[in-house]
Amino acid sequence: MYLGITALSKTIISNVYHRKGVPMSAICQVTGRKPGFGKSVSHSHKRTNRRWDPNIQRKTYYLPGEGRRITLNVSAKGIKTIDRDGIEAVVARLRARGEKI
Repeated sequence: MYLGITALSKTIISNVYHRKGVPMSAICQVTGRKPGFGKSVSHSHKRTNRRWDPNIQRKTYYLPGEGRRITLNVSAKGIKTIDRDGIEAVVARLRARGEKI
């Protein structure tokens, strides 16, 4: 009896969907920046897949209102945002978005 989708084709389909899966460590918690995907083009115009990763840094900040430190995965632009707006305001926005800190 033919059911249409075999176990092998289910595996292939799931691998196609997860091929561009991005680990959480590659996403900025402040700006939401993720890797960009595209092609590398060689001199002979042969194209291969590649990805442009954001400049993610693991930074520790002190929250004076709570008297504790927090560690965030932030991009270089996220660090500038924290410097400009202050860590308390950025953390308030993250919590309003529903992110656990």
